[in-house]
Amino acid sequence: MGTVVGTWIAAFLTLCIFSFLYRDNPFYRFAEHTFVGSSVAYLLIQTWYFTIYPKLVLPVLKEGFTQNYLLLIPTILGIMILTRWFPNLRRISWIPISFTVGVGVGLAITGSIQGILIPQLKATIVPIDSWNIVIMIIGVVTTISYFYFSAEHKGILGVSAKVGTIFIMIFFGATFGYTVMARISLLIGRMHFLLHNWLHLI
Repeated sequence: MGTVVGTWIAAFLTLCIFSFLYRDNPFYRFAEHTFVGSSVAYLLIQTWYFTIYPKLVLPVLKEGFTQNYLLLIPTILGIMILTRWFPNLRRISWIPISFTVGVGVGLAITGSIQGILIPQLKATIVPIDSWNIVIMIIGVVTTISYFYFSAEHKGILGVSAKVGTIFIMIFFGATFGYTVMARISLLIGRMHFLLHNWLHLI
């Protein structure tokens, strides 16, 4: 019984989302708000049971802040974020938010350098023994020259930048095609759900 009810609810929400293809309507907004609300609720529960409660509440209840004084830092920062609800104290929340953004940016830059930039550099340091390697090196050099703005794009630099533009457009086209294929795969999955799991037509 629970499976049947869940299937009907999922089918209803799917049709509500599909209704946006016609125009914006209350059914689509209902499904959108339901998705956002359930996502926030799920994230809140996950944060409480897997982060706040085991890593903050339990240690403090068992040993107190004297043995876990480092926990005072995230506790104070978390309380400061809650001041956004009070207009007169809203500026206090800027401190933990700026701290969070700074840490996030630092981690993102480090991850990009170690996970993207360095592997890309290593991938270009290879013996030139095939046309694929030659095309890759030309693409890397010309694309970098396109983003070199310290000199005007004239002469050799201008030609290189134009070639780099072609490689960039190829990249954008491939990325867009991959995105479209991924969305079509999701659409096929939802259509299969509606026709197979819900209507039992296939």
